[in-house]
Amino acid sequence: MPAAALKRPLAALAALAVLGTLAACGDDEESPESAETSTSPSESDSATAGACEYVPDGTQDGPELPAAEPEVSGQVTVSIATTAGDLSATLDADAAPCTVSSFVSLAEQGYFDDTPCHRLTTAGIFVLQCGDPTGSGTGGPGYTIPDEVTGEETYPAGTLAMANTGVPNSGGSQFFIVYEDAKGALAPSYTEFGTISKESLAEVRAVAKDGVEGGGNDGAPATPVEITSVTVE
Repeated sequence: MPAAALKRPLAALAALAVLGTLAACGDDEESPESAETSTSPSESDSATAGACEYVPDGTQDGPELPAAEPEVSGQVTVSIATTAGDLSATLDADAAPCTVSSFVSLAEQGYFDDTPCHRLTTAGIFVLQCGDPTGSGTGGPGYTIPDEVTGEETYPAGTLAMANTGVPNSGGSQFFIVYEDAKGALAPSYTEFGTISKESLAEVRAVAKDGVEGGGNDGAPATPVEITSVTVE
């Protein structure tokens, strides 16, 4: 399958390409879309080192904006407690300081607590998408975050990456967990900001093995997954 992009749910696999774009543009986050409709980002599209421009989108009252100057660095360990098991993740604040700072800020404000992982894809691309409190694929924190991409992203299994709406710098709170290697299946348009452990990857694969609710290959997971809390360790 050609390179894809991640946005909100689409009817076909080409829409799955939108998954990689789980962002909040008008709080409208999506999943991967095909390379034919997405553009590869360049380093000039990425956030400027040392400063993060979080842009309110005017759609809702939400959590406080993260600080413009990243308040985390290095490797940040987080525990994502879910109804399918606890996922241990390591966030790379050096590679994606603005994205990690936003994720940590939202976690510390309880934004992810009691929220569903609303989308699972089981063909073409293999991801579990979370981070939308509405569970609709269109929710977000009320602000967008800058891209932090190089254009060389390959999204191996275990990757944590941000979704977006298919346009630059439109990420929000929605993120996806890649559970099978996505090299060549996703356009390098989604910020990679961390990884989950091998044990956690096995838990996500167990959810994927149960498939999508109602059949098909794109929709709510048949085994419901809810994030109960995210703890920054």
